[in-house]
Amino acid sequence: MRKRFSLVVLVALLITGCGGNGDKPRFTKEEMAQFPLPQRVGLPDASGGFTLAVGDETVTADEIITEQLIEHFRPIAQGSNYERFKIQARPDIERLLMSKVSNILLYQKARQEAGEHIDEAVEKAAEAEVRKFVVGFEGDYARAEQALKKMGMDWADFKEYQKRIVLCQSYIASKMPKKKAVTYSELINKYDEIKSESFVTPATLRFQLIDIEAAKLRVADPNRSRLEQAVELANELMSRLRAGENFSQLAKQYSNGYRAAEGGLWKPINPDSLAEPYDVLAAEAEQIEPGQLAGPIIAGGHIFIMKLLEKQPKSIEPFEKVQKEVKARIIFERRSRAVDEISTKLAGQAALNDKNKFVEFCLKKIYQLCNQ
Repeated sequence: MRKRFSLVVLVALLITGCGGNGDKPRFTKEEMAQFPLPQRVGLPDASGGFTLAVGDETVTADEIITEQLIEHFRPIAQGSNYERFKIQARPDIERLLMSKVSNILLYQKARQEAGEHIDEAVEKAAEAEVRKFVVGFEGDYARAEQALKKMGMDWADFKEYQKRIVLCQSYIASKMPKKKAVTYSELINKYDEIKSESFVTPATLRFQLIDIEAAKLRVADPNRSRLEQAVELANELMSRLRAGENFSQLAKQYSNGYRAAEGGLWKPINPDSLAEPYDVLAAEAEQIEPGQLAGPIIAGGHIFIMKLLEKQPKSIEPFEKVQKEVKARIIFERRSRAVDEISTKLAGQAALNDKNKFVEFCLKKIYQLCNQ
């Protein structure tokens, strides 16, 4: 796991807001883990075992040791002794811990700078978000409540979560650098950087196929191989197709392959995704135009006859069409960097005397659970 744990979820909220989305929960368990609810105050001091005190809140070992994390580390833990596992896993556990610590400190800092009369405004904003959430389920309160339960929350938890988001949004917005115009050269450079990954439309092929599998062919002449007789049948079918016979009818009658019952008509497919022995069809399609036939094509005990219906080469969306999206990406990355700087600064201010003991406990527990 080399994923950077950060406050990026808050950046997303700053950019996109918090709209509902039907039955799809707006906050995943992973997001909830990145931005935890307030913990009970008055807990005993951290012992280095199960909890780590961060001001008047805590991070528990259970918040770190999730099922997802265990599944990720299982192959590493089962393939090495504890000392080697610890070396590999410690950086990720420390990053995850410091992400949670930073989120707690961010909330505490936001509360500190919010002023005396912020509670009423935050309460109203949180209530508005609760109403939006219900509206996202077409006003069905029961469905919305069920979605919250799936995320491990009740209405009180959700409202408290929204309060934290509102406060942290306000604090982060106040610390953001002044808006700087995105230049044309920045747009072009970012487009060139991401176009081959973000704006590609894959190549597609659409064709009909008669797939004669030699091993399934009825033997008409026991003195000749199945493959030889399959090729002979394919040559006969090619002649009949050139004479004008219907491809679909011949595919239904003679094909052993995929979608024979549909006249051998394949759904549009990316040629790069064709597995053996069908991958040979991509090269054949390059040599012909839609409406033309290719075959017989011998590959892995199969004899193919293909009728090409359509082919679209791989293409990249032009800059003019995606310019707004590129600009949004640049703005998002700027804000993400600013949030990372805030997060790093806050984490650096944290006095965590029992951090190493806590991390050591988590590592031991994860290793044990992975080897059960």
